[in-house]
Amino acid sequence: MAGKSSRLASGLALSVAAALLAAPGAAAAPPQDKGQAKVPLERQVLPAGDGFASFNGGTTGGAGAGQDRVYDVETRFQLQAALAEAGQEPKIIRVHGEVLGNADAAGNPLTCEDYAEGTGYTLEGYLAAYDPAVYGWDREPEGELEDARLRAAARQKQTMLTSVPSNTTIVGATPQATLRGLSLQVNGSSNVIIRNLNHAAVSDCFPQWDPTDGAAGNWNSEYDMVQIINRAENVWVDHNHYTDAPGFDDLAPEYFGRPFQQHDGSVDITNGSDLVTVSYNRFEDRDKLMLIGSTDSTNRGDVGRLRVTMHHNEFVNIGQRAPRVRFGQVDVYNNHFVIAENARVPFVYSLGAGFESHLWAEANAFTVPAGFDPARIIGHYKGTRITTTANTVNGHKADLRSLYNAAAPADKQLTADTSWQPTARTKVSPAQAIPSLLKKNTGPIFTSSSSR
Repeated sequence: MAGKSSRLASGLALSVAAALLAAPGAAAAPPQDKGQAKVPLERQVLPAGDGFASFNGGTTGGAGAGQDRVYDVETRFQLQAALAEAGQEPKIIRVHGEVLGNADAAGNPLTCEDYAEGTGYTLEGYLAAYDPAVYGWDREPEGELEDARLRAAARQKQTMLTSVPSNTTIVGATPQATLRGLSLQVNGSSNVIIRNLNHAAVSDCFPQWDPTDGAAGNWNSEYDMVQIINRAENVWVDHNHYTDAPGFDDLAPEYFGRPFQQHDGSVDITNGSDLVTVSYNRFEDRDKLMLIGSTDSTNRGDVGRLRVTMHHNEFVNIGQRAPRVRFGQVDVYNNHFVIAENARVPFVYSLGAGFESHLWAEANAFTVPAGFDPARIIGHYKGTRITTTANTVNGHKADLRSLYNAAAPADKQLTADTSWQPTARTKVSPAQAIPSLLKKNTGPIFTSSSSR
């Protein structure tokens, strides 16, 4: 047995080595920083003063990687092998084509049924076991079928959840580079750059039914597209596109009278994480977007952290959490929020003022349909203050906080936040200019000379 194990380990090492290809590359500079015009895309760093991620020495990702730590990847196995091989060393990952998160080592797609095989889980069996008419409404699922669901879920998690260590740049080699069904987790890491990627269809095969969640119960899923968690810091998320396509929420079936929710957040920042800049991304047709702080409790290390800058992003037909904030100082400026009359995702709110939040929204543009009540832009979630200044609704200046307060009851009024003021910013443009300024400049738009 020992000899066989050695041969398997040797074969795996050879397959990993063959999968990791190193090559130089170059790309045009992002429009927001002309100073990097001659720097290859994968070696660009966050410009000085560009949001909270420029604090603490700045965010450089893997810019200092040697050529033996520059990887071109086309499959999940190659991506995860590259990250594991380089560990904490500076590294650059260039993504080519479409990388499937739910795939085997050779890149062959895996289905939910593949994960469930041999675990004892079937959706039909789960529905029968926990039908509220049989199981009741007063306790979460437990027992044989819930245990089977957990086994199947663990298989999917082990496959598609990808941990990103410190000192990493992950970048799309072309505007078509895509992570499909793959969740990136920045767990306690620092100095990470994620750029120029399409991020699509991150779906939980095995949501849990919770009859105690709300008045009518809910299906709860895992896997954010990007999860920044457990005191991760200095993270730059830039020029990416986030979508559920093709499995949009409105196409999901209903079980027990509730949507079978298989999607979670786009970019969630929780558990004491800090110093994050989110810029020039396009978020489209998603419900839950960006949760900054996941609990009102102070035992997650959030107090004094969760400092996030969001600028020059497009939020197109987003349901909620753009962002929802607890505790943190969050600077939201020069973004474009688009709410269409026929949006497939029901609108709930954009700016969520949560417990002990410090949200500053300045010079953002909101494009809304006729008859839309701008008082709905702000959502109250135990917050007490928010700063909104120089924002526009359909090109006209609008005092968002005053509009909210005029419609809100006395116990949910929001005061201006005088406790802080953002300082780390790029140029702040008038809100009226933002829709045209961002047109064709958000999401993945760069090409590296490593493309093939």
